[in-house]
Amino acid sequence: MANIDVQQILPGMIAAAKGVFDQKWPVIQDYAGPEFEKLARTLVQIETLKISGQIGAAEASVLFEMQKNTARAVMLALKGMSLLLVEGAINAALGAVKDVINTALGFVLL
Repeated sequence: MANIDVQQILPGMIAAAKGVFDQKWPVIQDYAGPEFEKLARTLVQIETLKISGQIGAAEASVLFEMQKNTARAVMLALKGMSLLLVEGAINAALGAVKDVINTALGFVLL
């Protein structure tokens, strides 16, 4: 049974990202929210695959980086979003759930 729950980790991820985006949040929220939800769902999927023995740490890292790159690209497509800003928001969002995720997986992913 999975320990990671999208509805439990997503609010913390969004709050952390919102703090980084600051005044740009109204511009990006309609794009960032769904992207962070996809990241959260990918984390749940990774845990499920790990529990069933289908992936290990290396495969999990590749799968997560692919989704993270997609989120980065979507948010960078918006006017006024810099790589530094988007990267900072993604890092803040992941930092907010790092301990929960790494503990649930049993290895360091974030």
